[in-house]
Amino acid sequence: MTNETITTHSCCSDKIEPGTLKVHDALRNMLDSCSAVTGFEKIALQSATNRILEKPVISPIDVPSHTNSAVDGFAINSQDLPSKGEKLELPVEGMIVAGKPHPKALERGTVLRIMTGAKIPEGADTVIMQEQVEYQNGIIKLDSRHTPGQNVRQAGEDIKSGSVILNKGKQLTPADIGLIASLGTGEVLVKRQPRVTIFSTGDEIHNIGQQLADGGIYDSNRYTLAAALNQLSVNLIDMGIIADDKQKLLNTFSSAAENSDVIITSGGVSVGEADYTKEVLTELGSVEFWKVTIKPGRPVAFGKIGPATFFGLPGNPVAVMVTYYQFVLPTLQKIMGITDTPVRPTLKVRSTEKIRKLPGRTEFVRGIISQNPEGEWEACSTGKQGSGILKSMSAANAFLVLEHDRETIEPGEWVTAQPFAGLI
Repeated sequence: MTNETITTHSCCSDKIEPGTLKVHDALRNMLDSCSAVTGFEKIALQSATNRILEKPVISPIDVPSHTNSAVDGFAINSQDLPSKGEKLELPVEGMIVAGKPHPKALERGTVLRIMTGAKIPEGADTVIMQEQVEYQNGIIKLDSRHTPGQNVRQAGEDIKSGSVILNKGKQLTPADIGLIASLGTGEVLVKRQPRVTIFSTGDEIHNIGQQLADGGIYDSNRYTLAAALNQLSVNLIDMGIIADDKQKLLNTFSSAAENSDVIITSGGVSVGEADYTKEVLTELGSVEFWKVTIKPGRPVAFGKIGPATFFGLPGNPVAVMVTYYQFVLPTLQKIMGITDTPVRPTLKVRSTEKIRKLPGRTEFVRGIISQNPEGEWEACSTGKQGSGILKSMSAANAFLVLEHDRETIEPGEWVTAQPFAGLI
């Protein structure tokens, strides 16, 4: 027995983890360290969903392009409307359908039957809904309930020619695509997609289809990351599995940095003897931090290799998903060039069970949220919460976010839920 001091390292089970960043501080540092990619391309509108606008979309036309009827009814000159308390009979001199304007001006004292979207004829300025008149034998009977200008959509009422309809940095939604199409525009200028390289590290990691060696595991992390990244507007580069060999890691990181805007790895960022990622990063670039007060996912590295941004995620599958959605995703959205603040809704839900929690770290419990018969939102965990239990993510529909200073949650207490539907 000796009196020598034993050197230890902090781990996820520690109550206090000195030298680590809080979750919100880590994310703020990541966002502050990154900027949007440069470069752009012109692409067909049909391929532009989820792409990021490089420049504003300006309307070349009025929308609608002509003054038209908002309903099926009868076009009339407002001066022919009956006075208060009066009723009137007027002859119907013809019908107008959308796409076929009436060749003549409307004569005073008459009306024209008109369909929704049809151009308002000269001499008319009001449309009466067909349900609000009596129509028989070419004559309509109407009362005094009507007002001048009703049921008419003016040219340019939705969009004026020359106006900005979508701003630079807008991520294009299906509604945006339809809006641009309504202008007669078939191409858009969008930001180039960030090049995102992923690879896994570890001698124990095997590709699908390989025979598992004793102690080996199949690589699920690359598939998880690729599936998540494929939902974004990025150019994905998959470099496979890299062995725990310093020189191989040096070569891989150097190559990735030359061809990528973002590098994401899983594994190799803890304090094991064979974990070389942090050491290699220090030689090739810089590590801004590599510990965060989060569970799961405390050993998460962030830094730069040349111009490329680096995320070193943990090796455990659930920790990879938690750190991806809490750190990588919002940072990537900034790098993609999105200027609108992404909406990540949360709900206050009642826990139906006891959830153990130590203060001093933010915990992301995989949970199932649902509404009880009274309409109140409730939540329970998916069971065992080990960071290697990927089934806990598959069975969940939300993260239960247990704040940094919070302690054990008792049944009936309110917790914050972050639905997956707002992330994925």
